[in-house]
Order: sequence, then structure tokens, then C-alpha cells
Amino acid sequence: MTSTPHSATPTAAQRLVETLVANGVDRVFCVPGESYLAVLDALADVTDRIQVIACRNEAGAANMAEAYGKLTGKPGICMVTRGPGATHASIGVHTAHQDSTPMILFVGQVALADRGRGAFQEVDYRQVFGGLAKWATEIESADRTVEIVERAFATALQGRMGPVVIALPEDILTADGGPAPRRAVEPAKAALDPAFAQAVAERLGQAERPLLILGGSGWSQAAADAIAVWSEKLGIPVALSFRRKDLIDNDRSNYAGDLGLGPNPRLIQRVKDADLIVAIGARLGENPTQGYSLFDRAEIADRLIHIHPGAEELGRVWPTLMSATADNSLAALALAQTQPIRSWPDLAAQAHADFEAFIEPVSVTGDVNMSQVIRHLGEVLPADAILTNGAGNYAAWLHRFHKHHTKGTQLAPTSGAMGYGYPAALAAKSVHPEREVICVAGDGEYLMTGQELATAVQYGLNVVVVIVDNGTYGTIRMHQERDYPHRVIATDLKNPDFVAYARAFGAFGIRCETTEAFPAALAAARAAGEPAVIHLLTSPEDIAPGRTLSQLRGG
Repeated sequence: MTSTPHSATPTAAQRLVETLVANGVDRVFCVPGESYLAVLDALADVTDRIQVIACRNEAGAANMAEAYGKLTGKPGICMVTRGPGATHASIGVHTAHQDSTPMILFVGQVALADRGRGAFQEVDYRQVFGGLAKWATEIESADRTVEIVERAFATALQGRMGPVVIALPEDILTADGGPAPRRAVEPAKAALDPAFAQAVAERLGQAERPLLILGGSGWSQAAADAIAVWSEKLGIPVALSFRRKDLIDNDRSNYAGDLGLGPNPRLIQRVKDADLIVAIGARLGENPTQGYSLFDRAEIADRLIHIHPGAEELGRVWPTLMSATADNSLAALALAQTQPIRSWPDLAAQAHADFEAFIEPVSVTGDVNMSQVIRHLGEVLPADAILTNGAGNYAAWLHRFHKHHTKGTQLAPTSGAMGYGYPAALAAKSVHPEREVICVAGDGEYLMTGQELATAVQYGLNVVVVIVDNGTYGTIRMHQERDYPHRVIATDLKNPDFVAYARAFGAFGIRCETTEAFPAALAAARAAGEPAVIHLLTSPEDIAPGRTLSQLRGG
């Protein structure tokens, strides 16, 4: 391997890469650009420690970095060029912000000497990303490179996790980089006051119908297991927040289901009936609270205990009985050490029975029953298989009918980002090549980042994607038929032959048109030994579980 000779004094670009190495970064997702060539050159010296995965679009690269952060708990690293590169990547930053995911986006920038002139592809990144990221900044002094990058790691990881954006002026990158990093950043984490944990236990001892809601990011396996075992022993029903369904084993005897889009009506009623709700990590935003209608501000303050790592989230929407700022894992571990004076086994049993009843397959009008397709996935995949998806009505089938048994098996955007699922699957496969990774994607959703199939083939990321093709933008079509029946516009899709599409990239492709044919198609895709596409044709009439287009339009 050859590279450009380096000066005796490390440059800012080299110091940046040294800081990544010091903080345990093992892969970078990027689309290369001339504005940060010096950083790419510095990465060429550490390919034994950092894998550089070149993507086909910055949106794909940013989604991969976000998924990496969500899966590992470490900041996902994305590098893109200035202007259009950065704005393409903004979708991943938005998802990281909404999903509380640690991520750092490095963006090439015009030279400091040219800033403010409207130079080629010039953007003020502090303004553009100021509302999307936890911190958006620009390195303006080369000798502060390590300081700023270390602060980025701390900012991404501390409190409510999230994304950081750092602009890299190209003339700064080749200047003297200043002092070297000394050690990895150790993020500060707030523990739960033992007196607060005891007060929660005392409140639980007085409750007749308690409910535990878990959500958010940054959970350790030990903490998730501890709170699951503790709550199951006591018989406290546990609900998981929107797209956090893998936090505890869904087969636990006290698992009540997840609060998201199309939730179990019995779970919604259980939340309303609860006389004490203990929420850890969940922000209790729009989707988990069903458009902010699940709680009543006039009475929720008498029954909500809210624990969250970000102080700014406490009292943001809902008044509380008690609240505390604490790391999710540390809070869960502290609470799991308490011993309330009573238990609720009957409550837990009924909650789990309601969940089991809700995930029984439903009938459909077409030849493919997605509830049975998803049930089959759960029957044949190993417990540690990772499932990913983006946004769309097709995802409702996955979220409702698939059981998660292991933490780190669900990658899905709470931001509702289309195009997320396939890049997320590739990131997951790069981190865990030994595990099976299945992406379930809608036809409209897949083609937003489907070109990353080339990335999958290039790097041997043998992910299986099930493309659910109903020829429509399903979620919008559903709302359209409900609000403006018989006036369909802009939601029909003309799709390619996805089998031919896959083969054109050098991947495996197979077509499936019935429920009965799916097991064989899945088996063939899993055994292909290369990236695989299952083109699953479904009826648009079966727009969502238990709902048809005819019903929506009143027909």
C-alpha cells in the first residue's frame, strides 16, 4: 500500500484519525469527496484498525452510521463531502436526533480563506444542522482538532444521546494538527439517587395497577436483563416504546406489547387504567402516546414517574408525580435492587395473554398473508437474527407479528424515515457477519436507498431483503382513501422486476406471489451465499393488519 508522504508533524487530518482510533472506531461509512481527501489519506494508514465502507449515496452512508450507533451504543461515524453531500446525509442526522442515537457526521468544507464568499458548494453547517444535531461546529483552528473531536464523542454519548456534525475546512486539514489524543473519551453518566429508587418502590407498593414503560437508547444487556427479571418476578406488566421492541424478551410472562403505530387496543386501555406508570428512557412523544392523546395533563401528574437521561425531556410535555435525570441502564439497575412490598402476578398474566392474542395471524383478501409471512420468519430465524425496516405500512406487519427475544435485534427509525431499512441491514451485517440479518422493506421505501445493493455485493454483506411490493405508497394511500375516498393521486407506483434488479447487481433474486411459496423463497435466499432479494408481491387492498382499502373508503 502506498500513500502520500507525511510531514514529521502530524496534520489535523492525521490527528482526527488518531482520535477515532483512540476511541475504538472500527469502521467509517462514507461517500468520498475532494473536500476531505486529507482525512481519507490518513485513513489509508489505519486500514488494519478502521474499515472504510464506501457507499453509493450519502443518505445510505448516514443511515448506516446511525444504525451502527443504535446497534453498538458507540457513535456511528459518517464522512461526506460538502454541500450536496451534507444535505443528502441530513436524513441520517435527523433520524439520529429523533432516535437518540450517538453519531458523528464529518463534512468536508471550503477553505477558511474562502468562507463567506459563496464558494463552490459552501454551506454554513452550524445553521443548517443547528436544529438537527446536538452540536454542529466547524474546526477553525487546526491545533484544536483533537479537542473538538473528543468533545464530539462526549456530546454524542452523554445525556440523551444524539448526533454531532463537524465541518472540516480543507485547508485546516493539512495544517499542523496540534497535540495528540491521550485516551478514549469516557462519557459521564448520571446514576439514580438510591433514595429516589426507594421512593419509587414505595409508590409501587401502594399501586393496584402499575405499568412499566421502557424505551430510549444506551441500554446495556445487563440492565435490560435486570429490569426484565425484576419486573417479571413482581408481575409488573412491561410495555416497550415505539420501535424499542427488542429491549426485553417478548416471551416474558409480563410482556404487554409495544406502544407505537397500530397498537393493541387492550394495551392502550391498560395504560389509561394504570394508577402508576414508571417510564424509563422513553420520551413519551407523539407516537407512543397516540398523538399526545393517551394521557390527560389534568391527571397524569398524579400517576407518572418519569426517568430520562436528558433533563430537558422531563416536564417537556407531561407533568409528573416524580422525575429524575439518570442514565437508562444505571436507573434500571438501581430500580431492580429495590423490593416493593407486593406483587401483581394476575395483572402480568392478563397483560401477556392480551399481547399473545393480538399477534395471532389475521385474515387477508390477497394471496399473500403478511401476518403468516412474519410468523414464519420468527419460526425459522435464530433468536439473535437482526431485523430492520424503514417507514411504511408494511412495517406494521413486522412490528405486530414478530417476537423479539434478544436485545439488538431491531433496527427501525422512530423518525419514520423511508429508505432506512436496507442501509441499516448492511451496517448490522458489517458489525455482526456471523448473524443473520433480514431487512423487510416496502417497494417505495426500498428504492430510496436500494442502490446500496452495490455496496452489499462489493463488501460481501450477505443480507436478505424482503421487498413487500403492493404497487403503492401504502401509508399515504391509506390516509388518502380514508380522507379523500376514490380520489387516488400520486400514490400508485410502477415498480421494476426486483429479481432482475438484484441479478443486475450480482445478487440473488427470487419472486414470491403466495403465502405458501414464501418458506421456500426464504430458504433459498438464506442459502444463497450472497446478498439476496425476495420480491414479495402483495395486494394493496390489504393495506394494514385487519384493515382493507375498501373498508377505509366505506365500500
